[in-house]
Amino acid sequence: MTKVMLIDDEESMHVAIRKMLEKAGYTFFGAMDAEEGLAMFAKERPDLLLLDVMLPGMNGFDLCERMRTEGRRVPIIFLSAKNDIVDKSVGFKSGGDDYVTKPFDSTELLLRIEAHIRRHRDIVESARRDGRDGVVTIGGLEIRFDEYQVFVDGHPANLTTKEFEIVALLASHPGKVFTRIQIQECLWGEGEADAKTNSITVFVRKIREKIEENPSEPKYILTVQRVGYKMSERV
Repeated sequence: MTKVMLIDDEESMHVAIRKMLEKAGYTFFGAMDAEEGLAMFAKERPDLLLLDVMLPGMNGFDLCERMRTEGRRVPIIFLSAKNDIVDKSVGFKSGGDDYVTKPFDSTELLLRIEAHIRRHRDIVESARRDGRDGVVTIGGLEIRFDEYQVFVDGHPANLTTKEFEIVALLASHPGKVFTRIQIQECLWGEGEADAKTNSITVFVRKIREKIEENPSEPKYILTVQRVGYKMSERV
């Protein structure tokens, strides 16, 4: 059974989301604050987390960043009453995968939940189907699909979920060139191609800063001019 967890301090939000998720066939778990949420997350190991931004004590952004630092890689969707670009930017930088503004449409939220869970699972399954046993090693770069982790010379690269998924996509097919639109569609779906394609360049730059010895002369993620990117087959 697919598990979805909510961390939100509004009881009414728990009631509404529980009803929505259980009707759709998901198992629901809910916590009212960050500390309770961390304990419940570790125990229940949900497939996706819905995270309110304005929590008592530790806010949602800080909680997300802490969870990513601890290596927790499930999709995280922020829920917030704010809709400004600064808030969304902070959310994505802290490691969030999506940002939904309250009040939200239940059908849209369910579609986003389904899409993120599917893409998360597809990353791991793709590696297994290719017979890679969940791990790809290229030079000093090690991609552990099951753990959603990347290591460089034995040290964790601390990639965000989206950064990892880009690396995982390229590493699943070393030498194959992916256009920015293809990468975007894999991560977000076809509907937001125009809005997201330019951000792929930004993501790649941030990834290189974390995995390349010299980001200006990359040896792992290579640029194919006027086309896109590919993962080096050997270093």
